[in-house]
Amino acid sequence: MSSPKGSKKVNDWKEFVDKSKSATLEIVNKLKEQSKGFSMGKQSKSVNAVSSKKMTGDLFDKCRKYDTAEKAKELGFYPYFRPLESAQGTEVCVDGNKMVMLGSNNYLGLTDDERVMKASIKAIEKYGAGCAGSRFLNGNLDLHNRLENELAKFVHKDAGLLFSTGFQTNLGIIQALIGRKDIVITDKWDHASIIDGCRLSFGKMEKFEHNDMADLEETLQRCQGANGILIVVDGIFSMEGDIANLPDIVKLAKKYKARVMVDDAHALGVLGKNGRGTAEHFGLESEVDIIMGTFSKSLASLGGFIAADKKTIDYVRHNARSLIFSAAIPPANAAAALKSLEIIQAEPQRREQLWKNTQKMMDGLKSMGYDIGESCTPIIPLLFHENERSLEVVKNLPGGEQFVNLGLMPTDIMGIAFWRFASEHGLFINIVMPPAVPPGRTLIRTSYIATHTDKQLDFALDVFSKVGKQLAIIP
Repeated sequence: MSSPKGSKKVNDWKEFVDKSKSATLEIVNKLKEQSKGFSMGKQSKSVNAVSSKKMTGDLFDKCRKYDTAEKAKELGFYPYFRPLESAQGTEVCVDGNKMVMLGSNNYLGLTDDERVMKASIKAIEKYGAGCAGSRFLNGNLDLHNRLENELAKFVHKDAGLLFSTGFQTNLGIIQALIGRKDIVITDKWDHASIIDGCRLSFGKMEKFEHNDMADLEETLQRCQGANGILIVVDGIFSMEGDIANLPDIVKLAKKYKARVMVDDAHALGVLGKNGRGTAEHFGLESEVDIIMGTFSKSLASLGGFIAADKKTIDYVRHNARSLIFSAAIPPANAAAALKSLEIIQAEPQRREQLWKNTQKMMDGLKSMGYDIGESCTPIIPLLFHENERSLEVVKNLPGGEQFVNLGLMPTDIMGIAFWRFASEHGLFINIVMPPAVPPGRTLIRTSYIATHTDKQLDFALDVFSKVGKQLAIIP
């Protein structure tokens, strides 16, 4: 270890410690001097100026005034934070009642697979319940390294890197890569974690209209001259189930010297002949620079990862704050993801069945007259349009008139009424409202699992038919 700058080589450990303390104290004192201009004393004039005009408010006033959720609960129209009393399978138990689950991202049905659960238990028995620290320091396991290597191999990249959650994965990689003179370009429908990652970076963020390649090209033209450009898109868009136009995105990226990152949270295990995601689906694995994925969908666990070339991974490993300053993914989660990855590769019939179920539901919902947008994946939305007859029906429901008076948009009201009726009939579905979707585009998000039976899907179609007609949404 070298001595502090300006000191001679020392052999005595105590002398070295004393010199280090002295050097540190000197640096601290210099920083104190530099920060004097930014002290509260210097700021007091501006603070006093504000105080003389208006008293400082209570930060928590907004919390006390917020009552929308409570009002919705009182009226029986609150669709969030429902406690499940069972495993996340094709059927779940809520308030003692069985419901067919159509709101899960457990696409391949591995979350309650006995082999996955046993792998988690064995990992706990060997490594304990947690890692007690960041991977950067004491929390890195050989299990983490093995999972990284297997994931990289699976998606045909040189190296991989694990994060504690999918959200943290996007925060970390974008923050690490995008510097002050760099630009990150996102689709307007990208996941919130991508948007927040852009906000945390020091670079500039630009957005293009959803899957609009002409707008993407105009955006790329505006960004010329940047140090570097990164285009980030969802592979499968999580709310409406459509797929990014990756072939044209790659062409434009090459034309304007941009890099491409694909968030395959919902595509891993689902798209592609081997389930390797969006890039495999389009035959563009060598053209996509970074593939991001999560463990909370097809991999039946919790966590996230990126895969890219070794140099990029090494850079992110040492610069991503959400990795360095977060505790490592627990052993049970890593083992569950590793076992799920093994099953995905060994049992392609799961993916085949998932697509059969998806097609059955798409055909059934379309034939009833539902608008499912541009979905072509196991995420199938039910989109609502302003309909006076439907609103009249909702208004006449118990509590409906008060609910209409909450000031929500017509599509919000129709969506929540639909959710309530479907729930009462035994379907677990999700309603998605702004800001998760644009204003006026409230939808019911349904998603399907490889292990759904025909009986369960037929039951769901029957409920959709009854509720849709009851609310005058379909003929």
